[in-house]
Amino acid sequence: MLSHQPVGGASALHLPAVASVCRRLVGLCLLALLIAGGSSAIAQDTYPSRPVIVIVPQAPGGANDAIARVITQKLSELMGRQFVIENRAGAGGNIGTAVAAEARPDGYTLLLTTNSVQVINPWLYKSTGFDPIRDFEAVGTVATAGYVLVANPGFAPGSVAELIAAAKGKPGSIAIASAGNGTLNHLIGEMLQKAAGIELLHVPYKGAAAAATDTASGQVSVSVQSVPSSLGLIQSGRLKVLGAVNEKRLATFPRVPTIGETITGFGSTPWYGVFAPAGTPREIVARLHGAIQTALDARDVQDKLAAQGCEVLKGTSAQFAAMVRDELPRWQKIVRESGATLD
Repeated sequence: MLSHQPVGGASALHLPAVASVCRRLVGLCLLALLIAGGSSAIAQDTYPSRPVIVIVPQAPGGANDAIARVITQKLSELMGRQFVIENRAGAGGNIGTAVAAEARPDGYTLLLTTNSVQVINPWLYKSTGFDPIRDFEAVGTVATAGYVLVANPGFAPGSVAELIAAAKGKPGSIAIASAGNGTLNHLIGEMLQKAAGIELLHVPYKGAAAAATDTASGQVSVSVQSVPSSLGLIQSGRLKVLGAVNEKRLATFPRVPTIGETITGFGSTPWYGVFAPAGTPREIVARLHGAIQTALDARDVQDKLAAQGCEVLKGTSAQFAAMVRDELPRWQKIVRESGATLD
């Protein structure tokens, strides 16, 4: 016959053992947390301990790629590890940006991108594959770039006013090249048509370099280009500049009038900056931001950017995040008024 201990007696007999086990479990949990915290701190103290991938969501040859190469070279020198560019072009920058958004938030995958992707694409596309606020930590701005409206030297109009007159005379007959649907130069072209009341024939290419080359060869008449992607062709006389897209005249081409001097209120100055996937430790974001500020203070970085028609743009991570938040509704209005839409 089985014998049963009274319930109360059993509890009294085993309580000290249970309490001991609980104390051990709590101690082990605390130890695990301390080890994990210590490992995290050590990892952040030694960051970076291996190469860092910097995703550029555009093809080689454009402004973002050119700026990224200057910045990553200096970061490699300053931080003692290679910062390697990975071009992930497509869908106006959405493809590479979505890849960066899904990357592990450990500081070893970063995004160096432009305002067109972060604050304009969300209003152009039904789905971008990322959220510009929720999916990223703003690390820091790095530069602004000059943008110009260029034409083949054989194209008759020599100014923005003459282009507008020619386009109004033959709507849809003048071809304008872009780096692809949804890219910044495509949208600027759309904004120009809307502001001037003209119709141009949009010809998308797979990258800014290809669009600039075909404009120089006469395959298309005009194109909106960043100064980095077109400077060599302009200096060699294979492209002529009709006007500057930026709000102010460019230091690279001080005699070239802005488009805004012909069309009141027209103008845009693109910015470029570094983001990390959301959840990246603050210590790593702070370390990256500090290295970027040091890089931007370097004379050789400033000179290299200036030689490509770009200027240093400094600011805190908080200021960068606020700028993204502030510009989203402004570009929503601009895109809606331009009538531009994709997919």
